[in-house]
Formats: sequence, structure tokens, C-alpha cells
Amino acid sequence: MEMFKRGSLLVSKSLFTSGRCLQNGVRRVKKKQLYNIRYASSAQVVLTSTKIPEFNGVQNLKTHQDLHEFSLKNPEDFWGKLARSRLEWFSDFDRVQETDMTKGLISWFLNGKLNVSVNCVDRHMREDPNRVALLWEKDEPGCHQAVTYKELYDMMNKIGNTLRSHGVRKGDRVAMYMPVSPYLVASMLACARIGAIHNVIFAGFSAEALATRINDAAAETVITADQGLRGGKIIELKKTVDEAVSRCDCVKRVFVTQRTGNDVSRTDLDFSLEEEMAKQHTECDPEPMDSEDFLFMLYTSGSTGKPKGIAHSQAGYLLYAALTHQLVFDCHPGDVWGCVADIGWITGHSYVVYGPLCNGVTSVLFESIPTYPDAGRYWETVERLKMTQIYVAPTAVRLLLKSGNSFVTKYDRSSLRLLGCVGEPLNHEAFEWYHDVVGEGRCPLVDTWWQTETGGICISPRPSAPGAEIKPAMPMRPFFGIDPVLVDEKGNELEGNDKYGALCIRSPWPGMARTLYGNHDRFLETYFKPYPGLYFSGDGAHRHADGYYQITGRMDDVINVSGHRLGTAEIEDAMDEHPMVAETAVVGFPHDIKGEGVYAYVTLMDEIQEPEAQIIQELKEMVKKQIASYAVPEIVQIAPGLPKTRSGKIMRRILRNVAANKSDQLGDISTLADPSVVASIVKNHEDVMKIRNGK
Repeated sequence: MEMFKRGSLLVSKSLFTSGRCLQNGVRRVKKKQLYNIRYASSAQVVLTSTKIPEFNGVQNLKTHQDLHEFSLKNPEDFWGKLARSRLEWFSDFDRVQETDMTKGLISWFLNGKLNVSVNCVDRHMREDPNRVALLWEKDEPGCHQAVTYKELYDMMNKIGNTLRSHGVRKGDRVAMYMPVSPYLVASMLACARIGAIHNVIFAGFSAEALATRINDAAAETVITADQGLRGGKIIELKKTVDEAVSRCDCVKRVFVTQRTGNDVSRTDLDFSLEEEMAKQHTECDPEPMDSEDFLFMLYTSGSTGKPKGIAHSQAGYLLYAALTHQLVFDCHPGDVWGCVADIGWITGHSYVVYGPLCNGVTSVLFESIPTYPDAGRYWETVERLKMTQIYVAPTAVRLLLKSGNSFVTKYDRSSLRLLGCVGEPLNHEAFEWYHDVVGEGRCPLVDTWWQTETGGICISPRPSAPGAEIKPAMPMRPFFGIDPVLVDEKGNELEGNDKYGALCIRSPWPGMARTLYGNHDRFLETYFKPYPGLYFSGDGAHRHADGYYQITGRMDDVINVSGHRLGTAEIEDAMDEHPMVAETAVVGFPHDIKGEGVYAYVTLMDEIQEPEAQIIQELKEMVKKQIASYAVPEIVQIAPGLPKTRSGKIMRRILRNVAANKSDQLGDISTLADPSVVASIVKNHEDVMKIRNGK
């Protein structure tokens, strides 16, 4: 890590347009002979102790299990001690928690005052200003740029002063539609510094979807870039923002950074962020924030057409993100931590920005895609940046597996100490390839389960007793403070092992979401009313005979496509706008690469003359325009009707089974209003699959 000890690496005047590539050369090593080592022996998974120092010497806390039970039985002692030792406060809290799960009321560290940006930047800058905070792995192959904690401090403060000078105040919402970059991280931290609530929107959403989220948040300020780069392609960010803002009367100002430096359109609302920052000082007084003030909101799709604005708090979220980051991934200052998720999703918030920076490590910002310029991109980056951990999505693992081992083995991955996975469940084949080939059979592989709503990892193989076994394709063990519960369809708790049920969590934890922005009733209806007194995750799970947990998938109408949660109703709403469409029903189907794909059943109006192929193409274009390209259905079946009960409810269970090639598992269809429609749907599906498979 020589490059980290050469003093401050100054950020150029135009951080984004700089063509300089640090350490552009790639060192090659001889291809190593790899053995197919099965991931069953606990002897292969030795991990440094994860015992929390704050509880050293406490009587009767000698094992991991002791500490986990203590966190459940004594949450105030457990979380209170950690909050005081791991966070820097302006004023101490007087109560650890005040929660009522039946009412969805969650408060932690009441009346405490702190600032998240101080915890993530200032204290590390004071200790070691030249420590590298961010390694920006640009889209251009072989190019990265280092940003120290001092440089991040200056950048954050200049953006904070810029926002304040334009009238942005505590509690205001700031929407961000930006590339993965230091400017995005600094903008998030700048909002935290002045008490504004940031709303990062994935820079792949359409103008219509972006406008919906800006309007719902009533954001007066938008921060974007001229363009983005992803996989060598230019993304027209400013153009999309202009189209979205034209539908948003609430927006008063748009700050634009330069990524490509190309000419883009300008409006009367635009300001150059770089020019505005040049007018500002590098000191910005941090706003003392109540622990329960909102830090950010993040939109996720739901089972209704309207996206949900998940709102997270300050202290509880930060503590949980930092603790899970350290203990699940055995991460410490000096590590080069690589979470390759986009910051526009919760994984990027918790494990690219807040968790790693609170822990004072070096966090990699990955702007590109895993296959650009080829399928070795991740592993070349690991070698060049000397990454110590990598956290990826199952989609990427499955995609890279198909490209073969040579793209992995030609790069030196000896710096890696641990592998992580996040998203939909990781299948056994992908798990074994990731562990055996990428990790050379020596790195623990943690397959984690959590959600936007949970704020951080809830079930994971680590932390655990040192050397404890890791089983393929399951998250296994609940984290400290997490008490999983399985519930049957009647709401009864399922006790004992080898049980299947709805996955709920009994006890509140600091990182959980506080509400849906502007709609607490929907928050209650979604997460707390299905099973009173419990948090309902929406996922199903299997608690195995040994007590370990395996996630079985979504129980509602949300599809997880490449780690992106999509509400089926949102896709259906877009398709239903087509003048020739009578009705649609969207479900997920198993996909080798994406985990789940989108399968749409479409019923047309009577006497339609236009070719079905033309209508299908128009429907796909509508979804792409109104939502995003990754939401476009892979399969669109024109169906004569949809399977409905006599009350008019669409039986999605039947549609899911057909889409998953399980037409022999449809169950009793005699109660449907028109059972004959099912045979037509099955026949159409078979025809569609023959064409899809080239038969």
C-alpha cells in the first residue's frame, strides 16, 4: 500500500474530467493451480475473533452465543454502551430506546445530539488527515483516484457551505441523481453536516420515475452531473434531470458537476457546483442533530404502484451500519474495503459510505460494471487496489461464472481476506465458484440477508464463534440484537427447527427504518400490521434442523431483478397505459443471471389488428421510459385472459408457477371464474419458451 503513504494526493480542479490514471500498469502473476475445495469443513473458515472489546471482562459473556443472548435480553445495556463508545456526541442521550412494535414507533438514543458527518470524516481527519478515505475506481479501465480524509473533509464542507448559501436548511430534502463518485459521497455528507435530508436516486431511472420521487419528497434542490459513464457508454444525466424537473414545480435550484466535460443543456435553475464550491470556505459548522432526526430517505418499490420513501434516522442507523460492517466483514482501519454496489441503493449507503467511513477504512467507489472491458474487471481491480474484502451481488457472480475461470485466475487476489454477497439468495453453484475460484478456497464467504428497511445486515454467517462453519447459500445466523421469528399463514409463531414460514423480527434494533416519508399509515400496514408486535420482512425463510436460516424468497408481489427491487404494480401501471391493453399481470420467474426476471401476461382489447410483436415492443419501450431499462419484461405473453377468482382477484400463484415452468404444480383451479383460461396460458407459455430457446 505504498501509494497510501505518499502524503496527500490532491484532487484536481476538475475531479471528474482528469485523465490521470494512478498505477495504470497491471502486474500479472502466473496462473495458480486451483483445487475444488468444498466449503463444508469448519477448519477452512478460521476468522479473527469478533468479540466486542466493550464487553471484555463482563461476567458470563465468554462466547459469541453468550453475547448474542445478552444483546436480546439486555438491549439497553448492549446498544447504550456501544453508542457511547463508538459514536462522537455533542450531548449524551438520556434514554437508550422507546419503542412500540405494535404501533411502529421506534426511537433510539433519545435526546442525544450528534452529527453523522463528524463521525464519518472529522474524527478520522483529526487523527490521520492523509489516510485514504475513498478510492474512486472510474469507469475507464485501469484508472482510479484516491481521496484522503482531509480532502473529503474540504470537499464536504465546501458543498455544505454552497447549499447553505443557496438557502438549504435543516430538514430540507435534497435529491441526487449522480454517478458513483467522490462528489456524490461528499454531497451526501454535506447534507448530513447541515441537517438536510438527502434522497439519492439511482442514476438509471427514467425522467418520469425521477420526477415522481422528487415530487414525493418535495425536494427544492437537485444535484446531478453533466453526464455519466458506465461500461464505456455515456449516460445523459443532465438531460434526464431537465426532463424530470420540468414536471416538478417544487425544484428551485439544480447543481451540476462535471464528469465528462461535454456540453449539455442549461436552464435558468442551473448552477455549476464546482464554481459555487470555489467561492466557499473549507470549514462548515456541523449542525447538532437529534438522534431521531432523519438522515436520508431512499425510495424502494412496493406492492402498490407508488414507490415507498423509506426514512432512516441519524444515530441508530449509523451505529448499526458501522457495527455490522466491522463485525460481519472483519473490517478495520488499514483495510481497502470494496463494496461494488451503486450508491443509489441501500447497500451503497450502508456499506460504501456510512459504515466504512464511520469505521475509518478506505472505501472503494466502483463506477463501472463487472464486464467492462471484460469479465476480469473486478479481479484486476482487486489486484491493483489491493482490496482486502469484496462485497458483490449474486447477479454478478452468476454472470462472471459463465465467463470461465481464466478471467479470475490471471489476477493476483492474495490481498483478499473475505468475500461477501448481498441481494437475492446465492445458489450453490455460484457459491462454490465464488469461494473456490475467486477466494482460492481460503476466504470466508458471507452470504448476507437484509433490506432497505432494516438499514443493515440482519442475518449473516459472521460474526460467529471463531472458526464456526459456514454453509453454502444461506445467511445462517442472526446478528446481535436480531431475534428472527417464523410465522405461519394464520399468524402463529412456528417454534422449533426444520420449519418454513414468513420471516419476521421480534425485537426492535437501532438501524431499522422509522417511517415511510409522508405516509406512516402505509408504513404500519406494510411492516407491522400483518403480524402485530413483529416486523414483517415480506420474505419467507426455512429454519433448518440445525437452527440456521435460509431465505426462500419474496412473499409479496415484489421482484428482485439483479438486486433491484421492483414492484409489480409499478410495471403493470406503465403497461396498462397502452391504448390496446386491457389488463396486465406481472410476476417474477427464475433467471440464471439476474436471480429473477420480469414476466408479463398481457390481455389485449378486443378486435385489435396491430401485430402482437409490435405491441410487445411498444410495451417494453413504455416500461423503459417510465421506470428504467432493467424493469423491462424479458417475456411478454399475450394471453386471452387472466386466472381470477370469482371476486376478481388475479391468482398470481398460478402465473408464477407457469412462468417458472411448473405447470404441473398449479393446484386446484376449479374455483376460478374461468378455469379454461389456464390451459391457454400454459400453451402460450410453452410456445413462447420454444421461440426463446430457439426451437
